Amino acid sequence: MAEAGRKGGHVEFQKFDELEQKITDLVEEYALLKKKNRELEELLKSKTTELEEKNNQMGGFREERDAVRTKVDSLLGMLQGIKAP
Repeated sequence: MAEAGRKGGHVEFQKFDELEQKITDLVEEYALLKKKNRELEELLKSKTTELEEKNNQMGGFREERDAVRTKVDSLLGMLQGIKAP
C-alpha cells in the first residue's frame, strides 16, 4: 500500500512538473510577445512620423505646382496678346 502511495505521489509530482513547464513556457512566450509588441509600436511610431514628413513634402510640391501653373497661365495670357503677322 505504501508503494501505491509513492507511485501516486510520483504521478502527482510529474503533473506539477508538467504544469510548471507549461507556465514557464507561457511566461517566456509572454516576454517574447511583449518585446515584439514594443518593437512594432516603435516601428509604427517611426512610420507615422515618416508619413507625416512625406505628407508635408507633398503639400510643398502641390504649392510649387500651383505656383508654376499660375506663372505658365500668366505667360500664356501675355502671348495671346501678341498677334502674329
